[in-house]
Amino acid sequence: MKAMVLKKLGSLTENRAPLELVSLPEPVPGESEILVRVSRCGVCHTELDEIEGRTSLPSLPVVLGHQAVGRVENTGSKVNVFTKGDRVGIGWIYSSCQRCRFCSEENENLCRQFRATGRDVNGGYAQYMTVPESSAFRIPDLFSDSEAAPLLCAGAIGYRSLRLTGLKDGQNLGLTGFGASAHLVLQITRYRFPNSKVYVFARSENERAFARELGAVWTGATEEDSPEKLDCIIDTTPVWKPIIQALKNLESGGRLVVNAIRKEEKDKESLCN
Repeated sequence: MKAMVLKKLGSLTENRAPLELVSLPEPVPGESEILVRVSRCGVCHTELDEIEGRTSLPSLPVVLGHQAVGRVENTGSKVNVFTKGDRVGIGWIYSSCQRCRFCSEENENLCRQFRATGRDVNGGYAQYMTVPESSAFRIPDLFSDSEAAPLLCAGAIGYRSLRLTGLKDGQNLGLTGFGASAHLVLQITRYRFPNSKVYVFARSENERAFARELGAVWTGATEEDSPEKLDCIIDTTPVWKPIIQALKNLESGGRLVVNAIRKEEKDKESLCN
């Protein structure tokens, strides 16, 4: 099969094509796994972190990609939910122990045996990939493959962040950073909380214009003050500065939800100094 493989880490400013197209053996599913023929795989900022070494990889080479959609091509002997031809999606969580406290609380990402798709095991930048049946999701007919792929990461973490805010209809929501996740959160919020106003903080005017197009009532730069205090704010950036500013814009008793797996150490040091 064909796959895009990361063989070594390096700066994207020095190497604009860090992935290499190679031929690999088609993977064979284990007894509780399914083999998926990948049709689409979304691109996430986490892949940039992996390529440049900010998110540690246990070994190289590796096939990146954790927003994969495709059809089941083959199944292991103990698979009983999916059959050949089923359309499935595969996200960041590849596997966990399924037994510890974190797994029982549906916090598998905290499991000490957690493995991530496209980091600890080969991911979706390939024609085929395997995944435990328990980590695959049936994709509703309502979505095309291209529409479904971003929902497996940007959509999922955005929706979870929105739930964690505890937002109620009519309360003000702030979004700091306006990328793949935040633009989906804005649309979900407008649908589920029609009386809530959404304020967006973003670096570029293009991002701010896009936010207004999707229904934000106000947009501004990261360091600006919102015209009124916000009941909840979701931070989707990889840096620390927006958190400091977000705290200034929160209403008393408000909630800040950080939607990121890592923050830049360099930015942290500048704030401390």
